[in-house]
Amino acid sequence: MSVILEVRNLKKTYTKGKTIIPAVDKISFEIRKGECLALVGESGSGKSTVAKMITGLETADEGEIRLNSNDILALKGKAQRAVYRDIQMVFQMPVDSFNPRIKLGDGIMESMINQGISRTKARDKAIEYLKICGLEAVFADRYPHQVSGGECQRASIARAIAIKPQLLICDEATSALDVTVQAQIVELLTQFKKELGMSQLMICHDLALVQEVCDRVLVMHNGRVVEQGTPDEIIMNPQEDYTKKLIESVF
Repeated sequence: MSVILEVRNLKKTYTKGKTIIPAVDKISFEIRKGECLALVGESGSGKSTVAKMITGLETADEGEIRLNSNDILALKGKAQRAVYRDIQMVFQMPVDSFNPRIKLGDGIMESMINQGISRTKARDKAIEYLKICGLEAVFADRYPHQVSGGECQRASIARAIAIKPQLLICDEATSALDVTVQAQIVELLTQFKKELGMSQLMICHDLALVQEVCDRVLVMHNGRVVEQGTPDEIIMNPQEDYTKKLIESVF
């Protein structure tokens, strides 16, 4: 399988007073087409910071991020925006990711309109993607606060896939949902991977979920990758003490 995303020696530090805190410390990995890669680790291990640097929400101090061999960090202006269309992110708290003053349908349509699609066609497409994500057309005319958490998360996934990204990043996208809705969302993400060949980066603390959905796992600790392998290798035969403790805390 071809490589979609390459991350090389990515580094990010924060300053608190006179103390320099290494959030991500020279991390490297790649994601292949149609692959689901998980980043796991305790809170503060650097997982979400990695996702934010890939999507441009945080600025990397050092390193390279390449999408289809294009160095994202070296691009500017229109060229950079064009590359970022191929990367979309689904957040943990979907209500916070929507503008509360606009309807869900308009939020989904926005990225399509920015690509030059007419408003009428974008509206039709928004409804189509809502239906793909298990929501009826009426949800296009509802505001974020008028729907449940699970429904809002489905709408956020519809928005993310509306422009057919090559890489979908899910940052704890199911952790705030109840078990039934979580299973439905996971089934949806698996469907996208199989049917659309959509690569996925899953930021997750739920190792049972990772074992069910993901192809490979990177274990992060203090901003570094301390272990990697298939879900079964990591969960059934962990090599590092940190990984063993992480698994023991979950199972």
